[in-house]
Amino acid sequence: MPGLNLTRAEAGQRAELLTVTSYDVTLDLTKGATVFGSTTVVKFSAVEGSSSFIDAITETVHSVTLNGVELDPAAVSDGVRIELPGLAAENELRVVADAPYMNTGEGLHRFVDPVDNEVYLYTQFEVPDSRRMFAVFEQPDLKAAFTFTVTAPSHWDLISNSPTPVPVETTPGDDGGARSVWHFAPTPRISSYVTALIAGPYQSVRSKVTSSDGRVIPLGVFARKSLMQYLDADNIFELTRQGFEFFEAQFGFPYPFEKYDQLFVPEFNAGAMENAGAVTILEGYVFRGKVTGAQIERRAITVLHELAHMWFGDLVTMRWWNDLWLNESFAEYMSHLAAVENTEFDRAWTTFASVEKSWAYRQDQLPTTHPIFAEINDLQDVEVNFDGITYAKGASVLRQLVAWVGPEQFMAGVREYFQKHAWQNTELVDLMKELEAASGRDLDQWGKLWLETAGVNTLSPELEVDANGIITSFAILQTAIDEQPTLRPHRLAVGFYNLSAEGKLERTHREELDVDGPRTDVAALAGKPRPDLVLLNDDDLAYAKVRLDPPSLATAKAHLKDFADSLPRTLVWGSAWDAARDGETPARGYAELILANIASETDSSVIQTQLRQLATTLTYYVAAEHKAAATAAAADALWDLSTTAAAGSDAQLQFVKSFALLAASSSQLDTIQAVLDGSTVLDGLTVDQDLRWELLTALVVGGRQGQDRIDAELERDHTANGQNAAALATAALPTPEAKAAAWKKIVVTGELSNAIQSSAVTGFTRVLDTSLLEPYAEEYFEAVPEIVATRTHALAQQIVVGLYPAQLTTQATVDRTDKFLAELPADSSALRRMMLENRDGVARALKARAADV
Repeated sequence: MPGLNLTRAEAGQRAELLTVTSYDVTLDLTKGATVFGSTTVVKFSAVEGSSSFIDAITETVHSVTLNGVELDPAAVSDGVRIELPGLAAENELRVVADAPYMNTGEGLHRFVDPVDNEVYLYTQFEVPDSRRMFAVFEQPDLKAAFTFTVTAPSHWDLISNSPTPVPVETTPGDDGGARSVWHFAPTPRISSYVTALIAGPYQSVRSKVTSSDGRVIPLGVFARKSLMQYLDADNIFELTRQGFEFFEAQFGFPYPFEKYDQLFVPEFNAGAMENAGAVTILEGYVFRGKVTGAQIERRAITVLHELAHMWFGDLVTMRWWNDLWLNESFAEYMSHLAAVENTEFDRAWTTFASVEKSWAYRQDQLPTTHPIFAEINDLQDVEVNFDGITYAKGASVLRQLVAWVGPEQFMAGVREYFQKHAWQNTELVDLMKELEAASGRDLDQWGKLWLETAGVNTLSPELEVDANGIITSFAILQTAIDEQPTLRPHRLAVGFYNLSAEGKLERTHREELDVDGPRTDVAALAGKPRPDLVLLNDDDLAYAKVRLDPPSLATAKAHLKDFADSLPRTLVWGSAWDAARDGETPARGYAELILANIASETDSSVIQTQLRQLATTLTYYVAAEHKAAATAAAADALWDLSTTAAAGSDAQLQFVKSFALLAASSSQLDTIQAVLDGSTVLDGLTVDQDLRWELLTALVVGGRQGQDRIDAELERDHTANGQNAAALATAALPTPEAKAAAWKKIVVTGELSNAIQSSAVTGFTRVLDTSLLEPYAEEYFEAVPEIVATRTHALAQQIVVGLYPAQLTTQATVDRTDKFLAELPADSSALRRMMLENRDGVARALKARAADV
């Protein structure tokens, strides 16, 4: 569609011409199921005589009035942009249009609850989708005040950035029901992508918190009517108050908005979104049954992450999306810091090492890796840069920056930053300037090495020891791969660990220092007895892959479960995973390491990560001739772990879920059937509805249950969760006919919503016999270009990544991908990136399989 993209150059030119004062947006949500009425009045100043454009993705443009002059809609609008010729010094633009509801999780998303047929709406505007609801200058540096007036069914609740007013002007609707009008007060000056509208018969729980400036801030937690019975609002409120207390103290700036609502919304594409004062959150965080501690902690981190954005992102906003990383990385770092310092989740840095850093290291070793400070030329670049570099590596490097300048100095700089730039737009240099002033450190070279280059370094210890076991020399060696040769400065700690009389690996010495260049001698460690284990990057301050020297590696393998603390154990887990992924050690050895030690792991997020990595290892990295036996052995081991785990424990639940994912043999499927029908009972394990779906899907994949059984389970669980689970199970049916039907819905007709499509994609690729997928390998490559051209980014990415024939891990898959890449047009940057990452996964798997032979 012409004009759907927006380049940085266009945005820069528009910002030079325009200053936006206000938007007055009037919406009519009573026009049926496909479109809504959208009238926008924008007031802005401009360079007199200049021309520009406003963004508006519309179904129909009824009228365009600029400074009292009617323009021909057909002449100035193409359904994406409206051209604005002959601007005055001061301008008023009025656009009357109809805009389409979306079912993709973008723009104004419309969802019908299958439980009661009620309609629920919510907006998702990051990055370029406020233009799907109203006419707008869609770029973050054209801030303005926004006023929303909305007509909707009277029994709905309406939530926006400003407090919800009492509805007025109630009249009969066309459908026989009443409709009302809500007039929201103007917002402060904010960017369009953090405006919001959530509408429908949402239910709420209310509370309040006192801000540091004495204001009483209303709090709300919202969900659909059919989910309210599961909503633990008290936990959300407690986390929110803890976050308010911590962030206001750290930032030296009171909460900047009038109220703070958190809304759990259906079919959300991300974890959450930082709409100013009206945060939307993935509905999966409303827990219907027992969930793991890892999921509970992830929700807590998400709540704190979005609250941090109220200051960093909403109060102060990046000028353009090349600083997207700073927005997300800052919130990610601060959410973990707040969790550790001011909530019950005081081991969040262990989770950060296990989850976030693992993601960052994986992303940073792809051929598409990029500097943290990435060149963002247009909106397409932004969409594909919501990745592990933007979130996880950026947050990891911020943690390193805090260690480099000092925690107190870092926060002092941040406080000054908020004071100087409130309600404005900034760039990275504005923050770095304040950090330099607070710390006295010159960050220019640090920034160039860390933020403007890509890749991850590897750190290894080099020790010399005399006959008495005394260290005579100790050095840290730093290396980089040829493609990203930069060596960086690191502030890190070296930990010495020894086995205690009780058999625990405990830290007996810690040395913190700056590491720089290919070799750093650590004279302070000379003369000390060699410990049982040397751990570089103890406390996980630095961002680097770490290798163990041979004696330390032997100790780690023999005593991984004996670490007294979770964080050093997690760092060793990470080192072992790196080595397996890199093809340095056999994949089966890594799988055996997990199964031998996972029962002693105490951190839920680490258990979750290791079990996920176990499944990846068995699916992709174990040599083909060993895969069936290794998977069967792992599944049997997981069932044994399930039966011996503490009754009702987090580990028990995770082991059962992992067993169900890997089960393939007749006896394993018999066990799953027995757990599902209740003939086998594990003490403490509750087989709730969500677990029932996981067990049933395992039986479907194994050919034990069919469509009739799926339909019966959906009748039992006729909810949105049930629909998603049924879509996954149906697509997982191990027959050519079922795969063809799923392929048609996903690829050919494109009839599924974002959530149902995601489930169907997952089910389609879940097979025990990969020959079921072979007929679709070539069809995939033929279909992808058209999908990217015609679907929204969210839906296209699900297909391009999710249906890539990765499970056909052969050189032929790599070769066909290379042919596809060679034929791609030059302007296909987003598709090229996704396909290069797909290819890398298979190439890496082939290398790992070779090492496993």
